[in-house]
Amino acid sequence: MYPELRLFIAGEWRKTNRDMPVINPATEEELGRLPCASKDDLDDALNAAERGFHIWSRTAPRARADTILRAATLMRERCEEIAHSITLEHGKPLKQARLEVIRGAEFFEWDAGEAMRTYGRIIPAAAGNKFAVHRQPIGVVAAFSPWNFPMSQPARKIGGALAAGCSIILKAAEETPAGAIHIARTFEDAGLPPGVLNLVFGEPEEISSYLIPREPVRLVAFTGSTTVGRQLTMLASQHMKSVLMELGGHAPVIVCEDTDVARAATLGAVRKMRNAGQVCTSPTRFFVHERIFDEFTSTFVTRAAATVVGNGMEDAVEMGPLANERRIAALSELVEDARAKGTNIATGGARYGHRGYFFEPTVLVNAPDDARIMQEEPFGPIAIINRITSLDEAISKANSVPYGLAGYAFTNRADYIDRMVDAVEVGNLSINTLEASMPETPFGGVKSSGCGREGGSEGLDNYMTIKNVWHSAKLK
Repeated sequence: MYPELRLFIAGEWRKTNRDMPVINPATEEELGRLPCASKDDLDDALNAAERGFHIWSRTAPRARADTILRAATLMRERCEEIAHSITLEHGKPLKQARLEVIRGAEFFEWDAGEAMRTYGRIIPAAAGNKFAVHRQPIGVVAAFSPWNFPMSQPARKIGGALAAGCSIILKAAEETPAGAIHIARTFEDAGLPPGVLNLVFGEPEEISSYLIPREPVRLVAFTGSTTVGRQLTMLASQHMKSVLMELGGHAPVIVCEDTDVARAATLGAVRKMRNAGQVCTSPTRFFVHERIFDEFTSTFVTRAAATVVGNGMEDAVEMGPLANERRIAALSELVEDARAKGTNIATGGARYGHRGYFFEPTVLVNAPDDARIMQEEPFGPIAIINRITSLDEAISKANSVPYGLAGYAFTNRADYIDRMVDAVEVGNLSINTLEASMPETPFGGVKSSGCGREGGSEGLDNYMTIKNVWHSAKLK
């Protein structure tokens, strides 16, 4: 059920002379060979996107919405096929892959509705004058999506661009290309004009350094690490290109003394291990009030240790492998650094098994502030549980990193909630739930976690420009 791997440029599927392997992280077996785009391929994509923008930006919003909705319907109909592809290349459990396909379709359905709501406004003026504000598509978008969500992350970029009337060149992740390929196929079958959506793969730095400076590109949309996001932002700024950056996080969870301890701990352990912790909004730094610390930690550790790890194709599996072998080494280094600095390794902390890129569900207790993992996002199945004595201390700890994407809290006290809403430095704060976003809500970070928003009524803002029109008419 794994698709044939191709580039999609100007409405056509193509191979290239260079390729790279795509590996199943659960078995370490090769799934296929992924073509890498040459500069000629990228030039073709730029030319196609220019032509596509000329057509698509002049297409009525209702017609754009209809095309996006047809693609979303096809995605739902093909859910099982797409989900199998995602599990093969990413490793996540099949039931989670199915949910990701549905989430991708939901992003498209929301953006289709927003396509018809890109309203301008009229500003009152003196007699004989009219001020009108128009929102117009920004142009060709160069977008870059990560490997951790092969379907929903490309869907966010494509949905926003197409709903706004832009054309897009998407460089999806080479580790997990199938989700984006399936999206391109659904839009091809839904009747999207050639060149509006183009899909390329290859060496990330080579592609970004070639595309971003090119004249047709007006927006750079990226989801990934803060380090790479800064590099792309600097490159874009040199050429006066707008950016939409959804970057790394290191999400705090503040657990107050009045909460349902068993529920908060169990939910936290389950959610932390989703997608093997490879989620930019993954709950990671748990700051737990001293009155409930022991009960919370015991419950959390027990549930985390019971996580069923294995091949995502097996029904009972809750957590699949990491994306690649490099992630195992990175997590092992963080655990060893924490251990050397006095952290208690309550469970896990090492590679799991001998085949596939699996890592044990891991819980670190009372990690000191100078442990690397307190400042560096692990992007894996590692949770840190630290004791705090007050809400003010918890907020201070939560804000002590340069990231501010998602944050969570468990409490029923209105005064605590009011304090955290004002003081916790994140773009997305969730109370008594570990869900960070929905298609209808804006999603993005503050500080080093990026700029701009995806989703919600704000989701098309970066894909559009504002034009003010002043019409002066002679009075009779």
